[in-house]
Amino acid sequence: MIKTVAIQGIKGSFHHIVSQQYFENEINVIECLTFDKAVESLMNKESDAVIMAIENSIAGSIIPNYALIDSYHLYIVGEHYLDVQHNLLTLSDQTIDDIEEVYSHPMALLQCKEFFKDYPSIKLVEDKDTAEVAQRIHINQLKGIGAIASKLAAELFELEILAPSIQTIAHNETRFVIVKRENHEIPEIEINKASFKFSLDHKRGSLATILNVMSDCKLNLTKIQSLPIIDTPWKYAFFVDVTFADYKDCIKAKSIMNIMAQDFKILGEYKNARI
Repeated sequence: MIKTVAIQGIKGSFHHIVSQQYFENEINVIECLTFDKAVESLMNKESDAVIMAIENSIAGSIIPNYALIDSYHLYIVGEHYLDVQHNLLTLSDQTIDDIEEVYSHPMALLQCKEFFKDYPSIKLVEDKDTAEVAQRIHINQLKGIGAIASKLAAELFELEILAPSIQTIAHNETRFVIVKRENHEIPEIEINKASFKFSLDHKRGSLATILNVMSDCKLNLTKIQSLPIIDTPWKYAFFVDVTFADYKDCIKAKSIMNIMAQDFKILGEYKNARI
């Protein structure tokens, strides 16, 4: 049973919001300013799980987190999709013309870059966490400084929402995964999604052959991401997500892929949050 979960960021961050929405029971939250620190807490058994953003509908995959899951031999045991609404937060009684600098996580800045094209005098500065910037503005009463963060952060740190929902695309969704040290979380009958990693020989049609195996075994490919293998130049590992109606189809596909692919690895088997 998960009692303590590590998040990247502090309370008021989007990872904190996911922790509130995903878990049915109240849990303790360990605040970490980096994903590496969050994973360290898991490996040191200070936390039971880590919540980790893995991809965004605007900015795409968060590549370093794939590498963290793989290199630490962690397992995805669940997923959660969050409608991420970015807001420009400041101290009260300020206008947009008063703001000189806006700080936030690089991903948040990327998702809101179109909004700031109308305000070229505002300097955008990358920071570690959305909510931490909001907290800093509140503690130090920083005028002329803005944060891009959640509505919850505005409430927690008594800031004004100067401009709501400033992300470039109105429907801005981030997929988060819940990661543990072990792969056993739910009964097989409830599993309908899986994440795999594998590499392939440099042979014509090798990737197509593996994809055909998935199709023949009634697996639906929902995500494919390639990452370079660091110690082997110009060779890539593939990370894939698949969904299925019957876990027996997944078992069959795994047995074949384990033979045909190199370094085949199960990264997680869990419930599809899209259903």
